[in-house]
Amino acid sequence: MEPIITITTTSDDREALEKIGRHLLTKRLIACVQIVGPIKSLYWWKGAVEETSEWLAIMKSRKSLYVQVEAEVRSLHSYEVPEITAVELSNVLPDYDKWVRTETGSG
Repeated sequence: MEPIITITTTSDDREALEKIGRHLLTKRLIACVQIVGPIKSLYWWKGAVEETSEWLAIMKSRKSLYVQVEAEVRSLHSYEVPEITAVELSNVLPDYDKWVRTETGSG
């Protein structure tokens, strides 16, 4: 069976993540998005250590939809190089698994 995944991205703009999340929900590419924050991010960027307050979006989807989700997030994201990562979930409550599949068009 196709794996369920979580996809994460970050932004310094909570409303921008809400816009991205609503867009992906409307297209049925994700079953839900959770926006957490603010969080403190420290990272290397163009040779210097940067420090930013950001928000974290955690989205649930199916592995086969990742490429489409990535493309949509990239097209809407304001960052030059946004974080867009996915992790396969190995243990998922069966009812939750079914819900994600149903809400992303593979019920």
